[in-house]
Amino acid sequence: MEPPAPGATRWLVLALLCLRLGEGMVRIPLKKGRSMREVMREKGVLEDFLKQLKGDPGRKYQLSNTVAYEPLTNYLDSFYFGEISIGTPPQNFLVLFDTGSANLWVPSTYCQTPACVNHATFNHSLSSTFSGIGVTYTLIYGFGDLSVALGYDTVTIQNIVIRNQEFGLSLDEPSRPFYYLDFDGILGMAYPGVGIGGYNTLMQNMLQQSQLDEPIFSFYYSRNATYSYGGEVILGGVDPQLYSGEVLWAPVVQELYWKIGIEEFTIGLSATGWCSQGCHGIVDTGTFLLTVPGQFMSAFLQALGVEESDDGFVVDCSNVPSMPTLYFAISRAQLPLPPSVYVLNNDGVCTVGVESTYVPSASGQPLWILGNLFLRQYYSIFDLANNRVGFALSA
Repeated sequence: MEPPAPGATRWLVLALLCLRLGEGMVRIPLKKGRSMREVMREKGVLEDFLKQLKGDPGRKYQLSNTVAYEPLTNYLDSFYFGEISIGTPPQNFLVLFDTGSANLWVPSTYCQTPACVNHATFNHSLSSTFSGIGVTYTLIYGFGDLSVALGYDTVTIQNIVIRNQEFGLSLDEPSRPFYYLDFDGILGMAYPGVGIGGYNTLMQNMLQQSQLDEPIFSFYYSRNATYSYGGEVILGGVDPQLYSGEVLWAPVVQELYWKIGIEEFTIGLSATGWCSQGCHGIVDTGTFLLTVPGQFMSAFLQALGVEESDDGFVVDCSNVPSMPTLYFAISRAQLPLPPSVYVLNNDGVCTVGVESTYVPSASGQPLWILGNLFLRQYYSIFDLANNRVGFALSA
């Protein structure tokens, strides 16, 4: 038998690698929704809503024994979401894959508020595998509470089937913000300690039911996101084609959220010293913007030469290339965030994509939230086996 040509061997190896990548791993394509700011402006309710807007994105991370704190911290900007189904036969929902919470919930036919009627609703009586628990729960949001009844059913994500998964069926959803959101519900991917006590999270069940090759998942957000393709979530592995260079690993400092240490924050060539006593950063796919600790916000804006207006932190689009790069020191490496990433351009209006939180880390460190804006620049890997988060430059 003749030996294969050198080029043929290389292609065979590549083909085998691609084949191996596909086993025990599932890719969920993500859609990018319109921002709520756009939807509300279209419907003529934005100005009224902004007057009443009093919320803190960090409120989601304050734990309490009686309630589960949930995502949706960044109400007015866009989210990335993908499809799952619940029940037998399957009922389909668009959900936010959220590393900043741990519960799964979807709208249900129990709920008759406009927000529920405007979305896909789960009808438990149409599912042969549903069983109720007879327990209700309140999930607290920055701008309103959501009540759910708990039940068990089969959850399907692509070819992964998770049996007897506890989830919430909404009983009541306030119109603001839920009516205006492009997705139906939320799938939490944080640690079990953040979820409703006594029930397995979806990630726990996926691992216990041997649905994943590896206890790992990863996120890729396209820098040129559209509704049809905004990126993807990969359950059970990573895709090296979606990033370049080495992966930088950061240990999780508290196994509740995907919280890591930040050693320094630098604006251009100037180290701020804000993290000299240590900062924490929560890697949160359920927050859209980059969230700056409140005590540093005015100094941050001053360093960028930005002032707040009704449209946010507006800058002249022609000045963006000359704005400074931001640097996060994580695991003794510098992760740059250039202005082309942290400034958002919506139809010629350029705004700095930040907001502030006044909630410190539980141990007192200033808390940053590394949301979708940061994660467009860095492919993120969530490693449950080793309790660490990996970052690599997005392809």
